Amino acid sequence: MIVFDKLWKALKERNISQYKLIKEYKISTGQLDRLRKNENVNTYTLNTLCEILDCKLDDIAEYKKETE
Repeated sequence: MIVFDKLWKALKERNISQYKLIKEYKISTGQLDRLRKNENVNTYTLNTLCEILDCKLDDIAEYKKETE
């Protein structure tokens, strides 16, 4: 399972709010909602977030093995 816990930490460290992502960077509210719920998001959004934060994908996303 891919989780985006690191994303929220990175945004907080850089003082970038979800409001700013929506208004200034045009990230959709639907994509943000899916990120919050660790659901499927498109690679365009992930690429855009990496550009905004000047980071690598593994700085904002992490694979965690689901326990059965």
